[in-house]
Amino acid sequence: MSVGIVIGAVAAVATLGAAGSYVGAKKLFDKVIPRKDGVRVDIDEMADSQKWEEYRKIITPNREWLQAQNPEEITIKARDGIKLHGYFLPAENPTGKLVIGLHGYSSIGISEFATSARFYHEHGFDVLIPDHRAHGKSEGDYVGFGILDRYDCLSWLSYVEKRFSQGVQILLHGTSMGATTSLMVTGFKELTPAVKGIIADCAFTSPYDVFAHILKRDYHMHEFPIMKINSAMCRKKAGYGFEDYSTLTALETNTLPCLFIHGSEDDFVPVRMSDKNYEACKAPKKLLKIEGAAHGASTYQDKEKYQGALKEFIDKYLE
Repeated sequence: MSVGIVIGAVAAVATLGAAGSYVGAKKLFDKVIPRKDGVRVDIDEMADSQKWEEYRKIITPNREWLQAQNPEEITIKARDGIKLHGYFLPAENPTGKLVIGLHGYSSIGISEFATSARFYHEHGFDVLIPDHRAHGKSEGDYVGFGILDRYDCLSWLSYVEKRFSQGVQILLHGTSMGATTSLMVTGFKELTPAVKGIIADCAFTSPYDVFAHILKRDYHMHEFPIMKINSAMCRKKAGYGFEDYSTLTALETNTLPCLFIHGSEDDFVPVRMSDKNYEACKAPKKLLKIEGAAHGASTYQDKEKYQGALKEFIDKYLE
C-alpha cells in the first residue's frame, strides 16, 4: 500500500473533527511506520504502464545479474542492538573504492540497487547494499525514515573501516529515503574521512515535509493537526519525531561533494526538495535533473546520462 493511499484514508477520517484527526493520525502511523514485510513499492509513482515496461528491460537483467553473483550476506549490530543485514559484492579488480547503496522506503536494496550495483562493480568498486531497519532481512519494528537510519549508516561505515584497509574510499549512494539518509549522515562530526562523496537521488528534506506534501497534494489538507499528532505517536513508539532532523540541517556543516539527482516529473518527492538540498549545500555540488523521470526512476529514464554523471563525479572526487 502506498503512502498516498494511506493518507487518503487519513483525510477522510480527519474531516470528522479533532477526534477524527487523532484517529486519522493513528491510521497513518499504523500503516506507514511499523514494519510491513514484503516489497510494497508503488510503481505508479515511478512510471505509467508503458514506461514501466521499458524500465523492466533494464531492471530485470540487472537484478538477475546481481543475484547470480551470489553476494556475501553480512550482519552487524545497530546502536540500539537490533541486527542489520546487508549484501556485499567484492570488485573483481579491487581499486580501494567502495559504494554503500541505500534503498528507499518499502523496498530492499538487492532489488532496487541492482542497476547501480552493476555499474559500480564494472568500475572497480566493492559494493555494500544494506537493508534498512524494518526492511528485508534487517530487524527492527519501525521504519526510520532517515532519522534512525543515519545512525545505522554510521554502524555500516564502522564495519567497512574495520574490515578493509584505512585507505578505502567510500561513496554513499541513496535513493529516496536512502538518499535522505546519505545526506543526514553528513551532519555527524564523527563521520569518517573515508567517505569521499554523496550521491543523493530524489532525497526528501525530512519525513515531516514529504508526508505533509502528500497530504496537501492528494487531499488539499493542511498538515496541522494530523502531522503533529502523528509525529508525537512516532516519538512515543518508534523513538523519533518527524521534525527531529533534516537534510537541510545536516548540509549546513557538510564539507563533502554532493551529486543531487531528481526526476523532473517526480511529484511524490517534489523536485523542490532537491533544489532546497542543493541550495543548502556549501560544499562542491552538482544538481542533475532527468527530464521525464518520476520518483526513483531517473536511472531507468536516462541510464546514459545518469551513469555518465556518476562517472564524472567519481573521476573528479575519488583517486
